[in-house]
Amino acid sequence: MDGQYRKDIYPGQEVAIILKKDQRSGRLTYGIVKDLLTSAAYHSRGIKVRLEDGQVGRVAEINVVDPDGD
Repeated sequence: MDGQYRKDIYPGQEVAIILKKDQRSGRLTYGIVKDLLTSAAYHSRGIKVRLEDGQVGRVAEINVVDPDGD
């Protein structure tokens, strides 16, 4: 599932995001949502979130399992 709809994302959820620096490569970063930063109900490139570790990016995938097990 992609992360374009705000209603599908909530704090405490595990997601994969794309950081600003990784937009060209599409590298995913995994973590737990702390805050939703996009106020709109929909965003074509993904809802922007802050992870619990402080990283900020747009949600690419929802309900994922971190392949590294972190």
